[in-house]
Amino acid sequence: MFRESAQAKVNLFLHVLGRQADGYHVLESLVTFADLGDELELEPDRPLALAVEGPFAFGLAGDDNLVLKAARAATAQFGRLRLGAFRLVKNLPVASGIGGGSSDAGAALRLIARLNGIDFDDPRLTDAARTLGADVPVCLDPTAPRLMHGIGHELGNRLYGLRYPAVLVNPVVPLETRAVFGGLGLSPGDRFLPMKVKTPGDLKVLAGTRNDLEGPARAIVPEIGAVLEALRASPGCRFARMSGSGATCFAIFDHYAEGAEAAARLQVEREWWARPTWLKLPS
Repeated sequence: MFRESAQAKVNLFLHVLGRQADGYHVLESLVTFADLGDELELEPDRPLALAVEGPFAFGLAGDDNLVLKAARAATAQFGRLRLGAFRLVKNLPVASGIGGGSSDAGAALRLIARLNGIDFDDPRLTDAARTLGADVPVCLDPTAPRLMHGIGHELGNRLYGLRYPAVLVNPVVPLETRAVFGGLGLSPGDRFLPMKVKTPGDLKVLAGTRNDLEGPARAIVPEIGAVLEALRASPGCRFARMSGSGATCFAIFDHYAEGAEAAARLQVEREWWARPTWLKLPS
């Protein structure tokens, strides 16, 4: 049995730089990963299949699940491969801005690579990831933060630094990515200048960056504002922002115990999904 963790993806900042003629939005984002996520197993040499369980498993076992799509994409790139039966424990909320499906796909590609002796840096693995969605290439390697550009397929070098105590909070409201991008109201061909972000992991520098999707996301799910307000009011909170297209928000704390206390309180008082974790920030 092979196992991989599909770690939650967090966008520390996300700037929208315009929209291409083909309709795709152009981004720059600093992406990192939490130490919690979904869990994926692969039992080798069985018929390709997927079983899904866990608190957010409902309706995810269909043929369009990104885990099965990843297996087919890998086969298209490499030809005949050893595959098997997947088992996914879905711990992360769906449609929540922390790359749950994309991270599942990345974990599936890593499992297939391990089973078949494929190097994780094989460009064909990256090509397979690119066919699955904008966030999947960065989710192939959750070991370190990276800058992500373009439609998500242009990745910077691995960035290393320190781990910070953090909290992830979702108001348990799914939010469709397409609707959030549509709320920006950009026309194909619109362009903006990128920001020059130095020492991107510094909290003071991060405070000067943005998530440009927060406005349209809050227009659709106003609870995002309440989540951010509650996090920023929590003792020990140093920085809070929405991740990705929402509705999950994250906060960085001085101490892990303060984050854990905030997560427990928000889960009980507000009935939100809230988890303490650690986030890697580049130095």
